[in-house]
Amino acid sequence: MRIGKDLVAATATPLVLGILADGESYGYAILRRISELSDGELEWSDGMLYPLLHRLERLGHIESTWGASPGGRPRKHYRLSRSGEAVFAEQRRQWAVVSRALQQVWDDRGDTRANLAPGGA
Repeated sequence: MRIGKDLVAATATPLVLGILADGESYGYAILRRISELSDGELEWSDGMLYPLLHRLERLGHIESTWGASPGGRPRKHYRLSRSGEAVFAEQRRQWAVVSRALQQVWDDRGDTRANLAPGGA
């Protein structure tokens, strides 16, 4: 299944903030986690992730530090800032409302389809 660009863009910030709410991480690990969380349905590129990380850092929602990797090369580690924690909490509240509304629409639609099905109730 191909997930539309608009939906990917809308979910990008809460996904990254949510991943960082679990603890500090770095770019490749964030990409891998997004893939894991979506059962491989969301495959982000570096070109999608790093501009978002830079924007979140400019806004003060995340902070970064350079650290060594097991291979010895430095890599940038990201973590939520205090303002990022507040933004993430607000994003969660907003997405909970959207999720409930969508679920109701889908549930209502399912009920309607069952009633309209040939031989249905």
